[in-house]
Amino acid sequence: MDLPLAADRAGAAPLTVQIVGQLRTAMTDGHLAAGERLPSTRSLAATLGVSRTVVTGAYAQLFAEGWIEGRHGSGTYVAGGASASGGASASGGAAATSGASTPGGTGVSGAAGRADAGAGEGAAGRAAAAPADRGRRAGIDGRRPRIDRRPPGNGVPQPGERAGPAGPGRPVIELRPGIPWTAGIDRAAWRRAWRSAGTEAPTAAAEPQGSAALRMALTGYLRRSRAVRCGPEQIMVTRGVAGSLGLIAAGLLRPGDRVGVEEPGYPTARAVFAAHGAQLVPCPVDADGLVVDALPAGLRLVYTTPAHQYPLGGRMPVPRRQALVAWARSTGALIVEDDYDGEFRYDVGPLPALSGLDPGVVVYLGTTTKILTPALRVGWLVAGPELVARLADVAAGLGEWAGGPAQRAVLSLIATGDLERHIRRMRHEYARRREAMTAVLGGDAGGPGPAGRLLGEEAGMHMVLRTGRDAEQIAGEAWERGVAVATLARYFAGLVTVNGLVLGYGGASSGEITRACRLLAGLAAG
Repeated sequence: MDLPLAADRAGAAPLTVQIVGQLRTAMTDGHLAAGERLPSTRSLAATLGVSRTVVTGAYAQLFAEGWIEGRHGSGTYVAGGASASGGASASGGAAATSGASTPGGTGVSGAAGRADAGAGEGAAGRAAAAPADRGRRAGIDGRRPRIDRRPPGNGVPQPGERAGPAGPGRPVIELRPGIPWTAGIDRAAWRRAWRSAGTEAPTAAAEPQGSAALRMALTGYLRRSRAVRCGPEQIMVTRGVAGSLGLIAAGLLRPGDRVGVEEPGYPTARAVFAAHGAQLVPCPVDADGLVVDALPAGLRLVYTTPAHQYPLGGRMPVPRRQALVAWARSTGALIVEDDYDGEFRYDVGPLPALSGLDPGVVVYLGTTTKILTPALRVGWLVAGPELVARLADVAAGLGEWAGGPAQRAVLSLIATGDLERHIRRMRHEYARRREAMTAVLGGDAGGPGPAGRLLGEEAGMHMVLRTGRDAEQIAGEAWERGVAVATLARYFAGLVTVNGLVLGYGGASSGEITRACRLLAGLAAG
C-alpha cells in the first residue's frame, strides 16, 4: 500500500507524533478505508527510515484512540467507522484529528495542520521511545460517589464516607475510590499559592463566570493537558463537577425532560439531575463506554464519561465519539462530557477530549478535586460563549460560584507551573500503586487473575475486579480484616448486572495495596 507518509527528522514534532497525525488524516480523508490492512511495524519503519520503536508507538496511540484494531495472527487494520468511507463524516474526522475547537464556533477546521494536537504534545513519542516506562506513568481518578448514610447490611461504610478503624487497633487500608493523594502536594508550593491569593485585595463585585485571569490561564492548561482549544469567553469557573451539573440542570432542563445517564454510572450525576425534576433514562455501557446505538429517542441531554467510563473503566474510541457527536447533531441533544481523569493514561498518551469534535453540542467538565483536593471546590466547564453566558446568569441568580481566594490559589498554581509538576509526580506515584495492585490481581496476557478479571486498569486511579464470589460478602469480610473496598452495586440505578469490587489506589501506599490485594485474592477464591 502506498501510504502518504513521511518522517521529517528536522520537524518540530517528534517522529511518532508526525506518523500518528498523518495516519489519522489518511483515514479521515478516505485514503485509508475501514477494514484495510496497514503495513507491519517493521515494514513501515523500513519504508520511512525510522526505528521500529517509533512506528510501534504510533500504532499504540492510534489503537488506544480506536482508529485501528489488531486481528490475532492477521495484522493491523483500520477500525470500522474510522475513515470517511467507513461512515464518519469528513468534518467529524477532521475534528478528531485536531482535538481542538474554534473559539465561539460550532465546528473544527484545519485538521491537516493540527493533526498531532491530540497526541498529548509528544506523549506517544515518549511512550514509544521508552516502553518500559509505561508502567511508571500513572493516572488519577478519585470519583467520590454520593454518600448514603443508611447503614449497609454488611457493615462496610459506603464510598464517600470517612473511613474509621475496622476494629480495635486495626486501621483500615483504604482501597475505595474517591480519595486523592493529598499528601503528595508540595507544601511549599501550596503555601506560595495561598500567599499569592492573599496579596490581592478582596473584590466587592461578584464574578459568576469566574476570574478573568484564571479563565485565561485555563485556556493554556486545557490546551496542553487535554488538547482543548478555547477562549476565556468559553470557560466558566464552577464549584466542581457537581456544581457544574447543578448549573446545567437549572439553566437548561425543565421538569420531565429526559436525561440519559450511564448505567452503571456516577450516582451524584443522577442525584443532581433528579433533584431538578429530570426524568432519568439509564443508557447501557460496554467495554468501550456509552453504547451510542442504544441511546433512546427524546433525550434532552446525555451525561457521559468517555475518557474512563465511571466506574467500569472503558474508554470510548474515536469512531464511537464521532457517532455520538453525529447523534447529538441529528437529535438536537446536548452531550455533557465529564472528563474527571482524562489527563491520565498508562499505556499511551491521553486521548483527546470529546469536546474537540464539536463544542457546539458538547459541554466539557473538569475539576481540581481529583488532581489536588476536594476541599478546594474549584472546577470548570467549557461550552459555546452563548451557553456560558446563560449559565453565568443562572449562577448569578443562585449565588453559586467558586470562592475568590480559591480561584486565585489555583491561578497561582497554574501560572508557576506547580500544578503540572504536581500532576507529573502523581503519575509516577500512582503508577507504582497501580503496578502493586495489578501484580497481585492481574492475569497473564490480559486474562483473569487469581481473584477474577480486572477492568479499566489502563487509566484513572481505580479499577474494577470482576469476581465470581458475591462482591458484597467479600467487601464485608475485607472490612472485618481491615481493608475498605467499594462494590459495583452502588453505581447501578436498576438491576445490578455486573458483580465486582471498585478498587481505588489513591488512599494507600504500594505496600498497603500489596497486602490488601493478597487478602482480597484469598477472599475471592473462597
